Amino acid sequence: MKKYAFTETKIPVKYRELIGLAVAATIKCPYCIHFHTHAAKMHGATDEEIAETAFLARFTAGWSAMLHATSIDLNSFKKQFAEVEAYLARQRKP
Repeated sequence: MKKYAFTETKIPVKYRELIGLAVAATIKCPYCIHFHTHAAKMHGATDEEIAETAFLARFTAGWSAMLHATSIDLNSFKKQFAEVEAYLARQRKP
């Protein structure tokens, strides 16, 4: 815990705290939400970044619920996503 909570790692502290906030919001832990919101702000996160993190947590959890509730086949999903990746990769090439 000391390494990832209190020292520099490959992920900057502000981003680690925003990730922590997204997880905390998803599991609905008021203690973790409070801690990670304040820690993120202490490391320079803006209110806009906090709001975007909350949106992304809700967006991801919401789509997860939708995919699970409608029993989307995981292998089909992976195949479709691979097609999206290939398309986007072609769009980026000059």
